[in-house]
Amino acid sequence: MANTKKVQKKKAAKTDQAMPKKRPKNPKVEELIAELRPRIKEYGDSLRMVVHNPTVMLGILIISIIIVIALFAPVIAPPDKNSDPYLIPMDFILPPRAPGVDGFILGSGDLGLDVFYGIVWGARTTIYTSLLVVGIATIIGLILGSVAGFYGGRIDNILMRITDVFLSLPALILAMAVSSVLSKDINSIIFSLIIVWWPSYARLVRGQVLAIKENTYIEAARAIGAKNSRILFRHVVPNSLTPLMVAVTMDIGSVALTAAGLSYIGFGVETGYAEWGRMVSDGQKWFVAGYWWTVAFPGLAILLFTMGFSLVGDGLRDIFDPRMKR
Repeated sequence: MANTKKVQKKKAAKTDQAMPKKRPKNPKVEELIAELRPRIKEYGDSLRMVVHNPTVMLGILIISIIIVIALFAPVIAPPDKNSDPYLIPMDFILPPRAPGVDGFILGSGDLGLDVFYGIVWGARTTIYTSLLVVGIATIIGLILGSVAGFYGGRIDNILMRITDVFLSLPALILAMAVSSVLSKDINSIIFSLIIVWWPSYARLVRGQVLAIKENTYIEAARAIGAKNSRILFRHVVPNSLTPLMVAVTMDIGSVALTAAGLSYIGFGVETGYAEWGRMVSDGQKWFVAGYWWTVAFPGLAILLFTMGFSLVGDGLRDIFDPRMKR
């Protein structure tokens, strides 16, 4: 019996040594996981709603096609190695030739511009312009709006009065005024549209912050001694982003349309640059004479780009609306 017990104890000791010891749980990691779990579940539910929303999926399909065209522009429409790829090749032969004639897939435009080349490389110009304008305007609006709404008082008054000055001016007129004093290139359009676009984001974020900072969990964070900067950037700003995301998505198309409008009326790039609004402007005098492709194809590109982001933004608005989740 004694020998049997000794053998059992030895086996138990070997088993304990063979079994891996459980690492002690880190309270901070457990707290982080517990905090992120409901957010991950919410994002998963939102993703499922996106996949099952035909409007959003149609918009994503349109946007994806345009992005693929922009990414593979050097392959789809190879540029001349010795010139700027954003300058459309031209042979100065008039009148414009119809689609399929003389190797022009979508026809030629004013001064013999290759419409197909302009559409392909214009996709890059439009995506670059829209994303840069919306990205910088969002950062400016998010910072100013959150600071104004959270701290209030004199800071809020100063920042919001500056914002009101910009909002009081018609957006297109302000963009035209800024562009007119700058050089005629794509950077001038981007700079003028950033000045026009940030105030609406600042107003939107400020309204969200004013509502969120009155919630109970913000008061609880203050009660445990959390700093204002931590409360603002850890709790307030992340919960203010949903309406901003929807607005940004819808505004990408609006920025593209406004940029095309500036180029169309002569405040943007010069003739020959791969920009859809400029192509419409150059082709309008031929359009009335029956050369419909000089305007139809770049105009259709603007329409599809704007519609794609509008569909996605409209679908996201419905998905993130709390009333739709009930």
